[in-house]
Amino acid sequence: MAIKIRKLEKKDKAALTEILQNTPEFNAGEVIIAEEVIDGSLDNTNKSGYYSLAAENEEEVFIGFISYGPVPMTQYAWDIYWLSVKREFQGHGTGAALLKAAEEKIAQAGGRMAFIETSGKAQYDKTRRFYVNNDYKEICNIPDFYAPGDAKIIYQKILG
Repeated sequence: MAIKIRKLEKKDKAALTEILQNTPEFNAGEVIIAEEVIDGSLDNTNKSGYYSLAAENEEEVFIGFISYGPVPMTQYAWDIYWLSVKREFQGHGTGAALLKAAEEKIAQAGGRMAFIETSGKAQYDKTRRFYVNNDYKEICNIPDFYAPGDAKIIYQKILG
């Protein structure tokens, strides 16, 4: 499957919202926060510091996105905030292509490392394997961070 990565555009908002709402790992509160980050990246002045990329298939159908931005008060650290791909397109390289494109943009902007935070819940097992398979290393595990039994796990990748 051919995947095209491009800058996220305002026209993508409805399809993006649909992906967020149909991703079972995200609860309603997380969807709201994700939409705020994405809206910040769509602002042409980019005062938010957030950036977002879109993935399309060969028919130019929106199938996924990634949002990222520099960590405030650091010189070289960037966060990957949100990454999601339509269920029917998972496992075909779309997520990896989005992650690689974001890493390239981060490196071009002078970033030297990328961080990803996620939940330790069992429903995130596949997500955590994806990060490890894309050369991210678990560097921190904070038990009961989000809620009792739900750890915050932080992954890091040194770029370049």
